[in-house]
Amino acid sequence: MQDFEVHPLRAVESDGKKILVAKQGSAFFAIGDTCTHMGCSLSVGTLEGETVRCRCHGSVFHLRTGNVIRGPATRPEPSWPVTVKNGEVFVDI
Repeated sequence: MQDFEVHPLRAVESDGKKILVAKQGSAFFAIGDTCTHMGCSLSVGTLEGETVRCRCHGSVFHLRTGNVIRGPATRPEPSWPVTVKNGEVFVDI
């Protein structure tokens, strides 16, 4: 989990789904990693509080819900619950 301190945004893949796992403070979040606007990876975006900004065109998504906060994206990202057990991060897909 120390690596999340240096890189709070991480792309993972599970069951064919590209997922962004983000750490903000002591909380972890998981939403889709592929921007619904033009398909850019959100894991290379910018963490801004409980949101992530896509570096390609600036769409902003809420990490807790996946909802679009600011476009040009209009469709939300899927979101999944995250648990931490014994220092390991698990996304419930």
